[in-house]
Amino acid sequence: MSEGQKHLLIVDDEKALREAIAERLSDHGFTVEQADSGEAAVQRLADFAFDILITDLRLPGMDGRQVLDAALERYPELIAIVITGYGTVKDAVDAIKQGAADFITKPFQFDALLHVLNSALEQRRLKSENAYLRSQLEERYRIDGLVGRSGVMRGLMHLLETVAATSSTVLITGETGTGKELAARAIHHNSPRRTNRFVAINCSAIPETLLEAELFGHVRGAFTGAVGNRQGRLEQAHKGTLFLDEVGTMSPALQAKLLRVLQEREFERVGDSHTIKIDVRVIAATHSDLMKMVADGTFREDLFYRLNVIPVQLPPLRDRREDIPLLVQHFLQKLGPESGRPSVTISQEALRRLMAYPWPGNVRQLENAVERALAFSHGRNQIDLQDLAPDIQAQPAAADSSEMWFPDDGVDFESYIEGVELSLIKRSLERTQGNKRQAAKLLNLKRTTLIEKLKRLEPRTQ
Repeated sequence: MSEGQKHLLIVDDEKALREAIAERLSDHGFTVEQADSGEAAVQRLADFAFDILITDLRLPGMDGRQVLDAALERYPELIAIVITGYGTVKDAVDAIKQGAADFITKPFQFDALLHVLNSALEQRRLKSENAYLRSQLEERYRIDGLVGRSGVMRGLMHLLETVAATSSTVLITGETGTGKELAARAIHHNSPRRTNRFVAINCSAIPETLLEAELFGHVRGAFTGAVGNRQGRLEQAHKGTLFLDEVGTMSPALQAKLLRVLQEREFERVGDSHTIKIDVRVIAATHSDLMKMVADGTFREDLFYRLNVIPVQLPPLRDRREDIPLLVQHFLQKLGPESGRPSVTISQEALRRLMAYPWPGNVRQLENAVERALAFSHGRNQIDLQDLAPDIQAQPAAADSSEMWFPDDGVDFESYIEGVELSLIKRSLERTQGNKRQAAKLLNLKRTTLIEKLKRLEPRTQ
């Protein structure tokens, strides 16, 4: 079947009919179990999570309505189809109101049942897919969701746009908190796979004993606690993207299995010998130095090169301090309405301290700092210095001239000032990608004045 084998429970006290239907459904790829009473059906439903329930309404003892109630209470997403042997469909319509997907009246042709069954499966698939896509679109992860105008961020965004158009495997590296998953989502949502799933798994957050089953899925009885078949993240990401965060924490044995998936595009569930073909794009991420791990023998060299087809390096926040005001504005727009203040601003003094802070936790730490400042601003519409965490308040806002070191023979005042001027001009030109008019505007100078200063200052630096 298109989405993996479906487990079906058929409940009917007419043995010949029940067994005939079960045999035909098995021929069409369903895994079928039978129950001859409502009580037996409820017991089987308690022991196993079926995908589909087909039940007669009229049963000895517990009737079909009670079976339906028990089934949907336990499994709200279960597909339930009811069978009625009477001319009127009133009971069947009532069952629909209870939550059944459809009904069919006796006597019926098997093809009619199969049509009802396939229609119900398709409706559930579309409902699930639409709900998933709505949730993904609401998150609005796009390339421009990565906030920043610095040169390094412009280069990163261009790279992500280029990478998104391909199906190549990507390895995203960067310190903790730099936004590796956000970059992965941006690649997916701007790729031809955008209409299919983005499935993420943090390899470091799942115990090694469970990570294999989580990634590849398992069959019933594969290990203690495996009470049924389960899809792994790889199957869930079929036709879409699988994001493996902190891939460097995988064990050598699991690395070997992942390598096979990347090479052969196939795998087996834990405890199963059936090979499953897969079409999935893999994006991996790590804050570890995988090259060093390869040299140390803790990460497979062949897997590294399979993952590192297109390397993407995310810069730490300290290397793009000019993006901090934009990021702060972004977080205030995001978090302000949640606190009932849609128009919160931040004082320049507070912003200067934020720009001077080293941010070892990068963008994630900055977002947490803004959230804390909002909480400590006590409903005011502006965040001030005293609202920031103590360690950020204690950060010097800029280099203090009183701390400047003077050599014994003093300094050349004019040369020192000219060096500061030239540094400011060069930074403004970098910020504007060489546009002198925009650079002059940033410095509150006339364009002609900036050009004259460049002509005067640059020869002295040769």
